[in-house]
Amino acid sequence: MATILLVRHGENDWVKKHRLAGWLPGVHLNENGHRQARAAAERLAGLPLRAVYSSPVTRCMETAVYLAETHNLDVIPLDDVGEVRYGAWEGKKIKKLAREPLWRVVQFFPSRMRFPEGEALREVQFRAVQALEMLSARHKDATIAVVSHADLIKLVLAHYLGVHVDLFQRIAVSPGSVSIIDLPDNGMVRVQRVNDDGPLRPPPQPEPKPKKAEKKHKKAAKKAKKVKKKATTVSAVEGAPAPLLAAVDEEE
Repeated sequence: MATILLVRHGENDWVKKHRLAGWLPGVHLNENGHRQARAAAERLAGLPLRAVYSSPVTRCMETAVYLAETHNLDVIPLDDVGEVRYGAWEGKKIKKLAREPLWRVVQFFPSRMRFPEGEALREVQFRAVQALEMLSARHKDATIAVVSHADLIKLVLAHYLGVHVDLFQRIAVSPGSVSIIDLPDNGMVRVQRVNDDGPLRPPPQPEPKPKKAEKKHKKAAKKAKKVKKKATTVSAVEGAPAPLLAAVDEEE
């Protein structure tokens, strides 16, 4: 039985910039990403890894090095577990892409989505599953690691869980997380873990929103400031009387 550990790469700064990195070169792990990759390697240190495969994309190769060095292995690049080919969307800001008509297709009907000048998500799922089936045949009765990307790992998990592609976004795959599938010779499938990134932690708390009264006060102050500025200009040009400014000050 082949046991495949699907490891997502660590965090990179493009995540904070809310941009779609895709296959663009030079997108490296940030400091937190290196910590996540190191932590993943430490969690897997006790397992008998026989091989470490990786998407050729920089952030994945950097993550894979931590796993490989822990087990004295080389990293083997594998194009078929590489990132989705986002085509014309690559490098664009998510905020801008969210205004595209195709964005709704990505979110609700991904089985029908083909990125402009890029891949269809169903094609990504097919190539990734084919790659894992090939690796399972190559590494019978062994445990191997495959370092890849969030969307690809989610598509693979959806396939082996029997989840339709249109629902694959419901699966969470965090940076530095490990998901485990067993692919025995008899055709059975066992999904052992999904999105394991260490001890359970409370979800991040959203920043507190300003209270309505505070918002109202800020809005009024901003409006009064504009009125005051306008009054000052009028006073300078036309000699507006001072009491007008005094009245504004009282409102603030």
